[in-house]
Amino acid sequence: MPQVLQDDQQAHFTVVDILQQLIRARSVTPNDAGTLAYLSKQLSKLGFEVVDIESNGVKNLIAHRRFGEGPVLAYSGHVDVVPATTEGWIVDPFSGEIVDGIVYGRGAADMKGSIAAMLNATRSLCESELNRCGTLYWLITSDEEGEATDGSAIIAEYLREQDIALDACLVGEPTSHKLVGDTIKNGRRGAISGRFIVKGKAGHVAYPELAKNAAHIAGDLVTKLAQLSWPKDVAGSKTTLQVTGLTVPNIVDNLVPASCEITFNVRYSHGYKSDEICQRLAALSDTVDAEVNVVWERPCESFYTGKQAHNCFLSLIERVISDELGYYPTLSTAGGTSDGRFFANENTQVVECGVKNESIHQVNEHVPITDLVTIERIYERILAAYLTEGQSDSELVADCSRF
Repeated sequence: MPQVLQDDQQAHFTVVDILQQLIRARSVTPNDAGTLAYLSKQLSKLGFEVVDIESNGVKNLIAHRRFGEGPVLAYSGHVDVVPATTEGWIVDPFSGEIVDGIVYGRGAADMKGSIAAMLNATRSLCESELNRCGTLYWLITSDEEGEATDGSAIIAEYLREQDIALDACLVGEPTSHKLVGDTIKNGRRGAISGRFIVKGKAGHVAYPELAKNAAHIAGDLVTKLAQLSWPKDVAGSKTTLQVTGLTVPNIVDNLVPASCEITFNVRYSHGYKSDEICQRLAALSDTVDAEVNVVWERPCESFYTGKQAHNCFLSLIERVISDELGYYPTLSTAGGTSDGRFFANENTQVVECGVKNESIHQVNEHVPITDLVTIERIYERILAAYLTEGQSDSELVADCSRF
């Protein structure tokens, strides 16, 4: 990290100060570029116990502070970013420069802005005079944008080994659409990629009766893939399958191809699990008159958080946003996958809430300063409402207005 915040110069940094320093760290997956050491130092100063876990060169941070008996809440995030070159950018992508009240830089929205906001929200909670209870965890990885095999999956495994059960998990991914807080994710569709390798028989194109055209058979299989229906889809969570490639090796214009590869990706409703998707598509491959080998890649399970009768974290976030901004958020499970899948289970409510996602992974990724201030405020109120003792959720949300 080229220049970290100087802790001895001032007691409190604005969310913009923190974000700019995080952006200046070139933390392209899986390199954390010193960001985790910085967060570790800041959280330690706030009374957190910190554990660092490294797996195959990937660094992960697990920090917690126990305020007393009560619920266990985690904040999950990632410091790694996708690559960026200077081409097309109005500023250096790793400068964090401000233009017309907007912070530009790789990771500004996905998701260093959220981390900066949550750090200040955590500081506000720790320094408040509220009757705090429960435990707050920070779960941060530098391997979310890559294969994600050595990041949050490792963190979740550590929690299980230590018998640490989370009641709720707030994921700081950018979820908002047109206004901060207008959309939150209470689940994600699952994802899996696959390859069908169709085996035929080579031959001269002038004598097709002596050959078995793998490309023709693959074409029939593509049609069947496109026509699949998904009866277990849940409202608002639709399964989609897209063929992403159709490849014949060693193309010669007078040779019937002996093999053809179909690549595809499925984004599936939380009504399904990955094993169901694999079984159904494997069965489909058996319907064609050819040998078809099936290979599966990068499975990401779906997850979903519904409303619950008591201590509902999802309802609490809805009320916080309504009280703070004057509108209720839309609930969504759309978009790509997230690390929330590693922490979701029947006992843990996982909700994603962050800034606008309109510029993520793009040239000139950015976040307006006003949006940073807003999400910091939302995070402050969520933490205070969930980790304060002796009042109902609705009372806590209202009382947090004094923050």
